[in-house]
Amino acid sequence: MSGEVLVLGGTGKVGSRLSTALRARRAQPRTASRHGGDVRFDWSDSSTWSAALTGAESVFIVGPGSGSDWSEKLAELLELAERAGAARAVLLSARAVEFHPEGVVAATERTLRDSALPWTVLRPSHFAQNFTEAMFTPINGTVTAPVGAGAEPFVDVLDIAEVAAEVLRHGGHEGATIELSGPEAITFPTAVKALSEATGVPLRFVDQDREDHVGALRDAGTPDRYIAWRIAMLDAIRTGADAHLSDGVEQVLGRPSTSFRQWAAREASR
Repeated sequence: MSGEVLVLGGTGKVGSRLSTALRARRAQPRTASRHGGDVRFDWSDSSTWSAALTGAESVFIVGPGSGSDWSEKLAELLELAERAGAARAVLLSARAVEFHPEGVVAATERTLRDSALPWTVLRPSHFAQNFTEAMFTPINGTVTAPVGAGAEPFVDVLDIAEVAAEVLRHGGHEGATIELSGPEAITFPTAVKALSEATGVPLRFVDQDREDHVGALRDAGTPDRYIAWRIAMLDAIRTGADAHLSDGVEQVLGRPSTSFRQWAAREASR
């Protein structure tokens, strides 16, 4: 096997970590992005796809977001990848498809399953890194989200990258949906306290009114399709529907998943 892996979204949270994990397995990652990757790849410009796929043994797929339906583009990409000689595709999905089955991410999972290319779906819970790199990042020392006392088993993105690297390099999980989470579900106040203690930065959590959150997204010009997806995710935390644990990390890697506290300690030491 050539070991060449095309990593879409290669400069992002998962993709950048995945490249490191692939190199540790003697694979050859090729990061693909609109800007800053090894090769240019743009979901809105299919003329960039063929060159990116050339020579790739496997493909890691991160979509362009949940604001618009990209399932038809995915079908075209998968067909092109098969013709180019790729042996497998791994899709980064999200656990929230359970709570928003009519949404974009669920449509892309269906498209992947209908393709001729051998596939694997990774379906993680919310990222621990969402507290430092995304939607739960503190603003003026405050984390705000409409989740109440709900708990979430936050998963370390590095664990996702390690699982993806193992599947992309060695296969063995064709036709599987691998559910990924951390080892325990914790509330947002607990998570914020753990991050504060690890970093030494005073932080607090403020529960937000659901409609205020929706209104803020709309005021910012957020597409309705994405708002529906995001609220489905957050509602699942608030109600406790998303608190269940998944053992995909242990199944694939043979070790426990990283706890939020372990991640926070590592984050603080960077």
